[in-house]
Amino acid sequence: MRLSHVISALEELYPPAWAESWDAVGLVCGDPAQDVGRVLFAVDPVAAVIDEALEWEADLVVTHHPLLLRGVHSVAATTPKGRLVHRMITNGIALHTAHTNADRAAPGVSDALARAVGLTGELRPMVPADDDPRRGLGRIGELDEPVALREFTRRAAAGLPSTAWGVRAAGDPDRPVRTVAVCGGAGDSLLGTAQAAGVDAYLTADLRHHPASEFAEQGGPALVDAAHWATEWPWLADAERRLAGSSPEAGKLETRVSTLVTDAWTLHDEGAK
Repeated sequence: MRLSHVISALEELYPPAWAESWDAVGLVCGDPAQDVGRVLFAVDPVAAVIDEALEWEADLVVTHHPLLLRGVHSVAATTPKGRLVHRMITNGIALHTAHTNADRAAPGVSDALARAVGLTGELRPMVPADDDPRRGLGRIGELDEPVALREFTRRAAAGLPSTAWGVRAAGDPDRPVRTVAVCGGAGDSLLGTAQAAGVDAYLTADLRHHPASEFAEQGGPALVDAAHWATEWPWLADAERRLAGSSPEAGKLETRVSTLVTDAWTLHDEGAK
């Protein structure tokens, strides 16, 4: 299958127009005329992922996070990102990114996160898109039955890939949780949205001390904070499945979801008891 056709299929699923204005999505490197037989899905375009792509002989790597989010003036091999670009081009590996356009899709990143932590039934966006209320940022859903916050936190940790960061919660451990809002990746910009939605808990990543502390003082939903990478990883399998189902030709591609833990944090020590 030609790379141009694979990219067309991915952009049909996750249109670049859905991305935030500051984002950098789409084809990063690769010749649209080249053939693609193997596609590797990963969260981060980092050296370990490209190592895996080379070992598996992938032709295309699809990542959630952009490699070149900020403007650059050089991709010389004297920088880590420049070296990755050189390695990919030299070895004929293309790179495509679906970032905030995948966040806003239906299903998208937060749908996969919601299912991974046990939400069932219909999901609705925390912030619906103007042109389609079925998609947008974040998702709100329900558990089959109420559970204590401590149990929901345990289930979330069990449903997400293990990281050094783990999963932590803010709130009464015995607080009942049934309705939950989730947002894959850094979601503290939606704290107010979660409170206004009247959910019992809000699960996201990268929560900072002061906003979380002030939020807890307001008596809002319980907060559940997981590793950034872990909250976005469940989407990879969904993207893999949707690409395979996009056409008979795409269904013949060999695909693989990377299980490499590329979260930035590698150690966790609770310290003295």
